[in-house]
Amino acid sequence: MQTSSSHLETRAVHGGMSGVRESGSHVPVIDFSTTNPLGSVEAGGLSYEELATGHDLGEDRSAVYQRLWQPGVARFEESLAGLEGTDGAVAFGSGMAALTAVLIATASAGKPHIVAVRPLYGGTDHVLESGLLGTEVTWATIDEVGSAIRRDTGLVVVETPANPTLELVDLRRLADAAGEVPLLVDNTFATPVLQRPAEHGATLVLHSATKYLGGHGDVMGGVVAADRDWVERLRRVRALTGGLLHPMAAYLLHRGLRTLPLRVRAQQETARELAERLAGHPAIARVHYPGLPGQDPQGLVGTQLEGPGSIIALEFAHGFDAAVRFTESCELVTHAVSLGGVDSLVQHPASLTHRPVAGAAKPGDAVVRLSIGLEHVDDLAADLLAALDAAASASGAEDDADRTDAGQSAGDADEGSSTRAA
Repeated sequence: MQTSSSHLETRAVHGGMSGVRESGSHVPVIDFSTTNPLGSVEAGGLSYEELATGHDLGEDRSAVYQRLWQPGVARFEESLAGLEGTDGAVAFGSGMAALTAVLIATASAGKPHIVAVRPLYGGTDHVLESGLLGTEVTWATIDEVGSAIRRDTGLVVVETPANPTLELVDLRRLADAAGEVPLLVDNTFATPVLQRPAEHGATLVLHSATKYLGGHGDVMGGVVAADRDWVERLRRVRALTGGLLHPMAAYLLHRGLRTLPLRVRAQQETARELAERLAGHPAIARVHYPGLPGQDPQGLVGTQLEGPGSIIALEFAHGFDAAVRFTESCELVTHAVSLGGVDSLVQHPASLTHRPVAGAAKPGDAVVRLSIGLEHVDDLAADLLAALDAAASASGAEDDADRTDAGQSAGDADEGSSTRAA
């Protein structure tokens, strides 16, 4: 079994597995019970009160009701917390449900003001901007965070690597600027394999578990890793609002964690090679990828981050039309939202995930995001380069047409001038 000193790969395989062998099974049994026997009236009441107020399931206590506690969910939470290095974790039905619980807990404690650093995932940006959950947001750069904090500031929010253009943030510096205000870090892109924000001052670590943690595009969930106090607060919110994770989803996510290190590192190596191959293509103005020269000026890859990850953003030289042509020309790479699965995906953020983001904060129309999967690098390169050629060819044809139109217009103007002069 794992120990606290085990390597990450060992913790990934054995985390949350305590008691499984002793029960006579090799993998966890999926318990779909929505309700559980209570024993005596007094014992049932005590169990309900303890779980509804965010405490752990005590020995000889009933689990009462699936909304309050579920064994498979608890196994997934234990394993993820072991990988992130936190006291515990609380799982929800989606990443947005997890974020919502944090915002509710923050606002209900009388600290509704949020300081947030862009860029963020479009859904996060939108819910903060909307104020729907009773919060107020101040958008700040890293240098502005300290001065943006007020007496009623309850949270500083950041995502690094950022969605979709992979900006990196020095978390220790940001945590120092936040001071006593809790720092929430969206760690979806990096996963605990490449980055463990709690080691760098973060209070809360958020994941859309739908992405790398599940890893196969077939399960939805969200999770927040945190210290004991925050775990209890978030469990209370979950119990009251019902944002629970389904037992089958918990089983799939727990299973996903067991192969997470292998998948993330393999995808990263492919992404690193693809970024280098794509960087010189004439259709591309810039490849956004922290593993390329000049794109990690703070030196965070190798210190805060163990690697640059497997998301690549391409910025097209000929703008929106070229980005669309590329996206729709990919064949092996699927045009779809989401990321972090075994198969590679491509999408246009400004049109999809970041569509609700306001104004100048929205990614440019020329940006396309790639999530690199587990296919062979040569097959992916062939597909992406063919799509790039299609985008470049279309852009070249448009340029030729523009030059022809411009030449024709100039000729007409010259002819008109000659006629008038005559």
